This record gives sequence, C-alpha cells and structure tokens, in this order.
Amino acid sequence: MKSISIHDLSSVGDLAASNLDQPFNLNPLLEFALSVFGGTKLFLIVFPNDGSRPTLTATAGFTIGEFRDLDTALENPFWLETANGQSIVDRFDSNELDLPSLRLPSLGSLLLRKIKVGRKLVGLLCLGIDHPVEDDSDLGAAMGVVASLIAQNLRVEYAVLGERERLREENLQLKQELKEKYDFSHLVGNSNEMRQVYEQVSQVARSNATVLLRGESGTGKEMIANAIHYNSLRSKRAFIKINCAALPDTLIESELFGHERGAFTGADKLKRGRFEMADGGTLFLDEIGDLPLQTQIKLLRVLQEREFERLGGTETISANIRLITATNKNLEEAIAKGEFREDLYYRLNVFSIFLPSLRQRRSDILLLAEHFLEKYETEHGKRIRRISTPAIDMLMSYHFPGNVRELENAIERAVLVCDSNVIHSHHLPPTLQTAETSGTETNLTLASAVAGFERDLIIDTLKSTSGNVAKTARQLASTERILGYKIKKYGIDPSRFRK
Repeated sequence: MKSISIHDLSSVGDLAASNLDQPFNLNPLLEFALSVFGGTKLFLIVFPNDGSRPTLTATAGFTIGEFRDLDTALENPFWLETANGQSIVDRFDSNELDLPSLRLPSLGSLLLRKIKVGRKLVGLLCLGIDHPVEDDSDLGAAMGVVASLIAQNLRVEYAVLGERERLREENLQLKQELKEKYDFSHLVGNSNEMRQVYEQVSQVARSNATVLLRGESGTGKEMIANAIHYNSLRSKRAFIKINCAALPDTLIESELFGHERGAFTGADKLKRGRFEMADGGTLFLDEIGDLPLQTQIKLLRVLQEREFERLGGTETISANIRLITATNKNLEEAIAKGEFREDLYYRLNVFSIFLPSLRQRRSDILLLAEHFLEKYETEHGKRIRRISTPAIDMLMSYHFPGNVRELENAIERAVLVCDSNVIHSHHLPPTLQTAETSGTETNLTLASAVAGFERDLIIDTLKSTSGNVAKTARQLASTERILGYKIKKYGIDPSRFRK
C-alpha cells in the first residue's frame, strides 16, 4: 500500500466538498480515493430506507462485466449481515467470500468500512486490494475519512430528496384544494341564469375548445375560468393568467410571447412568455377587448398556426395551450369602430358564455351574502349569527353596479364594523344606504326616517324573541305599554314571528 499523506486526504476532502452543489455523482471521488489508497477496486453500496436490495451507487476500477457481476452479487445477504456486525472495518480474503457471482481475479482482499449518517447505517465503502497488507489500521483510518465525506454528501442528497418530495406532496395537495375549490358544486347561485352558466361550463370544460367569457365587471368571469380549467383534462398542468388591460402596449407582447436577450433596451436576459409558461395547460387572457391591434394580429397567428417566436428571436415555438378569454366590452361595437379585429373575434368566439349581472339574478343575493359572511367571519375572527331583515331588504333593493364583487366588499366591510352578532343595515356601506346613489330618491322627512328606523328595530327584535312582546320590551329598554302602542301605531303583528 502506498503511503497516504495529509495532502492526499486534503485533496480527497476538496473533491468531496466540490461535489456538494453538483448532481449526485460520487464516481470521481471514488476514482481519486482509489489512486490515493493504491488498491484495485473501490465501490460504494447504499442501503435504501425501505429495506430493499442494496444499490451500487459508485465504483472505481471496474470493467462493464465486473460491474454487472458485482451488481448481481448485491442480492447476497452477506453485505447486510456484514454491515450489521459490530466492527467498523471488516477485512475478508477473496477465498472467504461466499459470492459465486463475484468473479474478480484482481481482488485479493476486501476491506469494508461502514458509513453512517448520524446513528443510522446507510452504506458500505468497499476497497479491493491485490497485495498483502500486514497492518490495515492506517488504511482503515483513511477509508474512515473518505466514508465521513461520503456521509456528508449523502446527508445533503437525502435533504434535497426529502425537500423535493415535500414540495411535490405540497404541490399535489394545493392542486387538489384548487380543484375542490372550483368544483361545480362549490359555485354559489341557483337562479335560472346561473344554472344555464353551469350547464355550459360542464359542456365545454373537458374539451380543448377556446372559450369567450362575457359579462359586466365583477360578475365572476375569472372564477368561471378557474372552474373550466380545474375541471378539464388539463387540470394537472399550469393555469396562467394575464390581464391585458393592466399592462402598457410596450410590454404586452413581451409578457405574452417572451423575448430574447438584447431584443430591446433593458432586455438583459431571456424571458419566457405566458404562452410558453402555459404549455400543456390553460392560458386565461382577461380584458381581451383592451388588447392593442398590433398584438391582436400576433395572437391571431398563434391561434391559427399554434406557434410563435419570442421578441427578437427566430426560433419557432409550438403553443400547446387551451385559451380562455374574458371581456366586459361589447366586441361587436368595438369591431364596428375598428378597435377589434373581426377575424380574431371569430377565432375567439368558439364557445361563448354570458355571465348575468347581479341585477339579473337577485334570487342569488341572499345566498351570496351568506357565503361571504361565512368566509369573512372566519377570516377576521368574528362570530356573526345572521343578517337582520332590514339589512337583507337593503341588499335586495340595491342595484349593485359592481355586481358580485361589490356585494362581497359590502359584506366584508359589514363584518369588520359589526360590534354584535347580527349585521344591521347601518353596518352596510353608505352607498347602499344613500337614496341618491341607488337612484331611489324620496322626499323622506326626519320624522318618517326615525319612524322607519324604529319600526325596523322593533320588527328585528320581535323576530329574535319569536314574537314575545314582553321580552322585546326588555331588550329595547322600554315598557310593554309603550311598545304595545308603537306596535299598534306601525301596524306590526307580533304573531307573525311566533314559531
């Protein structure tokens, strides 16, 4: 055996350290270590966590045939039995090895050094030598240094694999949660208009047809786009969204198609566009009616040819995507004004879904309000039991120009300012309470306004007490006589609230 110096071990350590940030490959380390040890063969056996057959992870000094013989020999229980022994280093002469499949003429003796990560046995470092060694303690110590370096590499590899597996499981869990979140059964609304929308979504979801979502702002076009994607055949692939109105004309093409390095001032590196990012999945273009005419031409080509080039590039890239677009504009009027290309319109208008405004589906207002109440009382840590009757009447009578989004914002505000377990009308935004903003101006006097508030308060309290006049009077800090007078004055029938 050649003399092993500190410099040799330092060189082995440097090589092992350089391997930490590289793909897992210990062959170069073993080849260098073999030259330091002066042996003929050096190989690393790793024991899997599941207790299955050991794996031949790295080798040095083996021909292809010898590698195959050694790999076959790993089926023998000899390796695991040796690893479970008490000794840190074991030495065997070739005539002591009961391994019929392992025929290595150059293998005189075999030194085996255990490798541990923490207290766990993870493998064996095996050195074959073809010459007698009287004292193998120095060689065993040198192998121990290499074994500890390999253990460090294995520890990093296990950490990377564990993190990769954790991220994979987390990704699968998030995808499943998104799929469940946008399942058809979780869409809120049972009006006839929404039932028609659900039917259309179920018809088109599992196809690759281009979908055009139309409707006023705030009607839930993005939610329907999510539902289409997560119930489609592409649900396990990417769902990429971009708002065409949110980007300036100078950047929209770069965002959609990407750009090469140096394509324009500030393009210091290659950038993948949304079409590339959505490969195999779904691309959602919101506010498609605001797309510049020049970009409309390029989009038309992608839809026709299913290919494009990055800005400043010559490489043609295939576009395997499912396209969903949405707009709140009247595209027919935009075509007549020359603001939208007619040929692109016909490419996009394969399957149109019109989303009704909240004014057209008033029967869903209460369902949506209850849904948002449950959502935001959990989010803000409140405990709110119900929405009062006057507040419900106010919601039902309002015209909601902002549609579902405005209703959601109104309920969230009401949850935040509510100081009891019931949302009253004064908790709702001022826009819902002001006659001028809702287009319901009246010649209301102060006396009639006070009377109206008083009547609503009495009705709401009677409802909560199941029509019990005495209990209602106590809750309102009044007397039964005064309350009876006001009940008669306002024409209220307490028996209506009795269960």
